[in-house]
Amino acid sequence: MLKLAIPLLHVSSSTEADDFYCNRLGFQREFAHRVDNAKPDPCYMGVSRDAVWLHISSFSGDGVSGGVANLIVDNVDVLHAEFVAKGVRIGLAPIDQTWGSREMYVKDADGNCIRFIQQ
Repeated sequence: MLKLAIPLLHVSSSTEADDFYCNRLGFQREFAHRVDNAKPDPCYMGVSRDAVWLHISSFSGDGVSGGVANLIVDNVDVLHAEFVAKGVRIGLAPIDQTWGSREMYVKDADGNCIRFIQQ
């Protein structure tokens, strides 16, 4: 039985990713594993917000930059206001899609797209 899926996004800088996902998008860093704790990279970290988890890695071989994670949310417009107030660059402002959902997209420094989808 399948129970859970956690998207893995590849980044080039764990420091930049931590700032973007935690300070700007409101996730909380749950763990960070480094080969050498004196160096920021490579790093494999887990972040969460509410019941949603993302794994972020700067280890080579852990995917490629430019991935996509679809996050189902209660209210895209509330998140949009929160992100704008924090200076997040919005790639696609909230829009009602022809297929029935309301969506907003943001991208991190490595081109990974986080799609916030209100159904």
